[in-house]
Amino acid sequence: MISLQQGIVLIADPFLKDPAFSRSIVLLCEHKDEGSFGFILNKLFPLTLNQIIEHYEDLDIPVYVGGPVEDNTLHFIHNYPQKIKGSYKIIEGVYWGGDIEAALALLQENKNAQSQFKFFVGYAGWTKNQLTDELNEKSWMLSTGNTSLIYSANLEVMWKNSVKNLGEPYKMMANFPMDPTLN
Repeated sequence: MISLQQGIVLIADPFLKDPAFSRSIVLLCEHKDEGSFGFILNKLFPLTLNQIIEHYEDLDIPVYVGGPVEDNTLHFIHNYPQKIKGSYKIIEGVYWGGDIEAALALLQENKNAQSQFKFFVGYAGWTKNQLTDELNEKSWMLSTGNTSLIYSANLEVMWKNSVKNLGEPYKMMANFPMDPTLN
């Protein structure tokens, strides 16, 4: 059984009512007694990186809504800890933050690196015991995080495929309508 810990993904229950997290997948970056935080992986922000950061016109890279907390902050995950000092390991192949200038320089010099980065505006945060309470309410399903899911740009099917990958008891949930009254 998977437990709450750094590096797992939270998959929203199909009927989770909170619009900030509806059909979302959240990478849990830290889980401690005093609280937890992570980033929503499958909600696109309306601006690209070059529209947010001046002087980087060539970085037309998608940005994601990381969550509803501090939505005036920019965060990033990547797979370049050796080139971006100050990175924090989430799981193998996924590192949070570090020197933003080094990250931007790397992206400018190596366009192939873009597939190993995700930028977020804001983050998802939970106070002490809040996430555990939400799990007990069945708001979330847990899965192990992996780089192919975390760096995926295929947002259209990310939630549905993640639910199906949980196994047989969950497969039918992937096709539940957003509004059960429409069924």
